[in-house]
Amino acid sequence: MAENCTRKLIVEICNANNLMPKDGQGTASAYAIVDFAGQRRRTKTKFRDLNPVWDEKLEFLVHDIGSMASEILEINLYNDKKIGKRSNFLGKIKLAGTVFVSAGAESLVYYSLEKRSVFSQVKGEIGVKIFYVDEEAAPTPPEQKEETAEEKPPEEEKPAEENKEEAPKEEEKPNPPPPESSNPQDAVAASTSETNPAPEEENNQPLANKEEPPTETAKYKAETGKSTELIINNLELRSLSGDHNRIGYDLVDPMPFLYVRVVKAKVANEEPACPLHAKIVIGTHSIKTKTQIDRDWDQVFAFDKERLNSSSLEVSVWTEEGKNEEAPSSLVESCLGTVPFDLQEVPKRVPPDSPLAPQWYSLESESETGNDVMVAVWVGTQADEAFQEAWQSDSGGLIPETRAKVYLSPKLWYLRLTVIQTQDLQLDLASEAKVRSPEIFVKALLGAQLFKTSRTQVGSAWNEDLVFVAAEPFEPFLVVKVEDASNGQPVGEVKIHVSSIDRRTDDKTEVKSRWFNLIGGENKPYAGRIHVRVCLEGGYHVLDEAAHVTSDVRATAKQLTKPPIGLLDVGIRGANNLLPVKTKDGPCGTTDAYVVAKYGPKWIRTRTILDRFNPRWNEQYTWDVYDPCTVLTIGVFDNGRYKGDKDVSIGKVRIRLSTLDTNKVYRNSYTLTVLSPDGAKKMGEIEIAIRFCCSSWLSLIQAYGSPMLPRMHHVSPLGPAQQDILRYTAMRIVTARLARSEPALRQEVVQFMLDSDTHVWSMRRSKANWFRVVGCLSRVASLVRWLDEISTWVHPPTTVLVHGLLVAAVVCSHLVLPTIFMYAFLILALRLRYCRRIPYNVESRLSYVDVVSPDELDEEFDEFPTNKSLDTIRIRYDRLRALASRVQTLLGDVAVQGERLEALFSWKDPRATGILLVFCLFVSLLFYLVPLKVLVLGAGFYYIRHPRFRDDMPSIPINFFRRLPSLSDQIM
Repeated sequence: MAENCTRKLIVEICNANNLMPKDGQGTASAYAIVDFAGQRRRTKTKFRDLNPVWDEKLEFLVHDIGSMASEILEINLYNDKKIGKRSNFLGKIKLAGTVFVSAGAESLVYYSLEKRSVFSQVKGEIGVKIFYVDEEAAPTPPEQKEETAEEKPPEEEKPAEENKEEAPKEEEKPNPPPPESSNPQDAVAASTSETNPAPEEENNQPLANKEEPPTETAKYKAETGKSTELIINNLELRSLSGDHNRIGYDLVDPMPFLYVRVVKAKVANEEPACPLHAKIVIGTHSIKTKTQIDRDWDQVFAFDKERLNSSSLEVSVWTEEGKNEEAPSSLVESCLGTVPFDLQEVPKRVPPDSPLAPQWYSLESESETGNDVMVAVWVGTQADEAFQEAWQSDSGGLIPETRAKVYLSPKLWYLRLTVIQTQDLQLDLASEAKVRSPEIFVKALLGAQLFKTSRTQVGSAWNEDLVFVAAEPFEPFLVVKVEDASNGQPVGEVKIHVSSIDRRTDDKTEVKSRWFNLIGGENKPYAGRIHVRVCLEGGYHVLDEAAHVTSDVRATAKQLTKPPIGLLDVGIRGANNLLPVKTKDGPCGTTDAYVVAKYGPKWIRTRTILDRFNPRWNEQYTWDVYDPCTVLTIGVFDNGRYKGDKDVSIGKVRIRLSTLDTNKVYRNSYTLTVLSPDGAKKMGEIEIAIRFCCSSWLSLIQAYGSPMLPRMHHVSPLGPAQQDILRYTAMRIVTARLARSEPALRQEVVQFMLDSDTHVWSMRRSKANWFRVVGCLSRVASLVRWLDEISTWVHPPTTVLVHGLLVAAVVCSHLVLPTIFMYAFLILALRLRYCRRIPYNVESRLSYVDVVSPDELDEEFDEFPTNKSLDTIRIRYDRLRALASRVQTLLGDVAVQGERLEALFSWKDPRATGILLVFCLFVSLLFYLVPLKVLVLGAGFYYIRHPRFRDDMPSIPINFFRRLPSLSDQIM
């Protein structure tokens, strides 16, 4: 961006809805105060209106365009009252600079008003539009700049921190509104000078003086974010997220690397120009650069210093002059010279030191002179900036498929197509004569996605929604076709440019419907027209992973994104005792392992370390955290792509962030288990260090009270079946896009990370889910069993003690609830000592992989549709029928209990309902005459009476309930 370009931020305060009444008469006189980068603006006051409409545009100057994303825009609403009375707080919102969009992409967004403190009474929402405009600033003559600097009064040099320090004071005691006047314009004009609680001398100054850019002190405070109240604020979090060097590699061990940067070569004999390449030799390690004619390589190589077997380094330059007569397929290489380096004298570099400048070295050769090569050699660690672009020796050198990369999932949108109706359809007359009332349907295509509406007669309306998943960059066209249901012949179609479709962020924005002309083909330039409504939904979050392991819940629209609440640092240290995967490469086999981690839309892939069973990556990565109840997924794979094979999964680790303590480092080893048709197999261990940093406990606690998904998922929810279809569609789109990257993130890797096969039938998963339900109900069963033991006097001292507790509870009933909650508090506090300090991971026992049969595993990994033999399919089908019969019986038993209860109140059995009628009358009189405490005490003593007063047969209420009728006898 040019230096003479200035940026202005435009904040349009549109309206507010359902504000809290504050004037004692059921209304409020609201005005808004907007703060941004030390600048403050105020809107007009809308008197006595709980749904005020301002439609005012406020302009702010962006001092530093590069740091605009780290700025915070704050909007406060106040109730304007008479002079002498303090204003009341109506609510506020805070927006990060990341939600600002350029002019033309803005839209009206409603934000719920937030409280200033726990005791604030706030409700309602405010609608705003925020965008920025870049303008060419006219150059100022040097003389005018000097005069401006000299004539600037001392008051203008006042730091901008004073305004920031005065803002909390104004919240506590805001200035009263202007006095009521017969002229409303005077009141509005007077309100401008009353927004800042400053002395009278400053209020008398022109408004332009108050809007001067902040001083250097204010800029430093805004850029560094240093504060005595918070150790790390949001501004620091934003900068740390994109600066690895500032974070430091504190979660991993430093690994010394020998870096060699080969820039270019200079040859004395320029004619004829031959291709050149450089070769680097360290003992038995040898690697060469690309072969280029322009002799400009600029490549960096990193050698693991601990695995070097020589103390000298040689850099040589070679020419490729032509083909050899004896071996026509090979090239004749001749050495132009060599430069030796003693590794004992190589300098060390530690960031943030500046990069080492390359130097020219003369190539030593017996035959040729005057040849030079530009090289830089230094010793550093993986924290060096050159590590990401370097070709590592432990990754095979110049193999693109083994390099570390960072990937981003495509931005996904929901595209909603509402088919309303059609008109003037030109149907085939022959088919129309056969069918008295012809039926048609609409088919829509977006890429490989195809959805259809229901059939309806010509002239009728559908009003059906078809929802697609659209990924940026979008497919060029959305194709809408109208087809005849009787013969399947197309009637006409229309292509809608996806880039021209309107976008909306909430359900309050009305999308205009449009008519499109249908094209029937070459002979039918006009086949009718169709009425549709189409828009891109930005208020939803497009789920592209399994719901129980989601890592991102933000809405698609950038305007709805809230600031991050923390940072997630992950150090991938290494792996231990990996089993060989490529057994055909040798008698013992090899493993070329790399790690993939996913959180949110960001995927990271470490470098591949070749032929090691105990690889050490020691790479550290960082993610922004927007919700603590999300999951980090880490997978380990064997790289087979550079040899033409598929990548094989070695294991997976999942860590839920809500189980981590904030600002604490966890260094643990996790077992890698992979499930195959042969059974579960432990492939080794992975060592990971993880830290979840949070700047504000208040933001973290507020996240637990907010809904997981954006607002549109609740006000206009998608059906469960539709949501599953869209999720699997999104998974396929993400898999296809990442597979087209370079180097590609393979399809099998993405599917393994996203758990794309969770919807496939599995006997093992069904058993695991059943035992999960049994585990949840076991607590209730234990309580019932304990009560039964008390009532049957299995342990007489305990039963006698329960008698005393029952009497105490009846006599002091007002202490029952406090005692229960105090008991729960003590139990939870004592369990804190025994809580697990290691983050939870994928458990083999809970996954039921240790006791599953081989045939069940083979069925789980079977393709769909199956390609097994008929005998195998018959055995599996019979087993599935046996399981389904037990489920069928269980569902029938549950339905019987509900139907018996319903029959009791519907006079289906007149005698049973008559008995209940008399019983209700008797109980009502009993409760009226006898105190409640006496009844509770009597019922308790009756329940825990001694066994000699009990009968071996079931009680009367149980016998009565079992005799009630159900609908089982009416089922065929």
